[in-house]
Amino acid sequence: MATTAQGAFLTRGRRRALAWHTAAVAVLIALLYPVVWVLTSSVKPADEILSSFNLLPTEATWSGYATALDGIADVPTWRFFANSMVISVGSVIGNVLSCSLAAYAFARLRFRGRGPMFAAMIGTILLPHHLLLIPQYTMFQKAGLVDTYVPLLLGKFLATDAFFVFLMVQFIRNLPRSLDEAALIDGCGHFKIFGYIVLPLLRPALITTAIFTFIWSWNDFFAPLIYLQSPENYPLPLALRLFVDSSSTQDYGAMLGMSVLSLIPVIAFFVAFQRLLIEGAATSGLKG
Repeated sequence: MATTAQGAFLTRGRRRALAWHTAAVAVLIALLYPVVWVLTSSVKPADEILSSFNLLPTEATWSGYATALDGIADVPTWRFFANSMVISVGSVIGNVLSCSLAAYAFARLRFRGRGPMFAAMIGTILLPHHLLLIPQYTMFQKAGLVDTYVPLLLGKFLATDAFFVFLMVQFIRNLPRSLDEAALIDGCGHFKIFGYIVLPLLRPALITTAIFTFIWSWNDFFAPLIYLQSPENYPLPLALRLFVDSSSTQDYGAMLGMSVLSLIPVIAFFVAFQRLLIEGAATSGLKG
């Protein structure tokens, strides 16, 4: 009887596991289908992209990639990639530096108003970005900084991304204070403690911040659309729009080709640092 009951239990367990795996595979297929469609449609003839429901092309063609590499609006394709790289790398540097410094101040320093200031910073996460758009645009326009990268990068160097500050604060709070006390006894100030002790131990959180900042900045469409006006300053998201708006023919093949090319830096950046990303997500804010 015991053997029969154990066998029935194992059978139910296998069925439950099979059902979960089947559901997971179905969700995975639904999530990956748009990506596969973009990849296959980028090599379809122009007349098949929207008219055919077939996932695979009847005849593969690379004309979309050739057109994408030629550039558009008298701007070469490499310029769009370079613009996106400048914005994304600048955002990463700004967020990593400013957010780590702000997080150290909130986590380690004692000063008047720290609690309300930290609560106000967390509260900015709840503010919609569109709410601040008009006053920010007005300030940058009066300063003559519209159609430059300053509006896109200045906030990154001022620790305005409260999510990353909170992430690093939680990480720093898990570090033993005995390290700081030992450094103080040896005559180190806060800048040396931050640079030689906290910053190296903060690497997982810094990598997490860098990866998400790079991806969000690389894919950002709305902010460059508002602040940039000259095509030679456009990043890739705005360059993709040119293939649709530039003429009545709307070259979807070139747009999809450039879309696939624009995925390469993001995927490469993620693959290079995915181990540290998982480590940072697993160790930030779980102890207390």
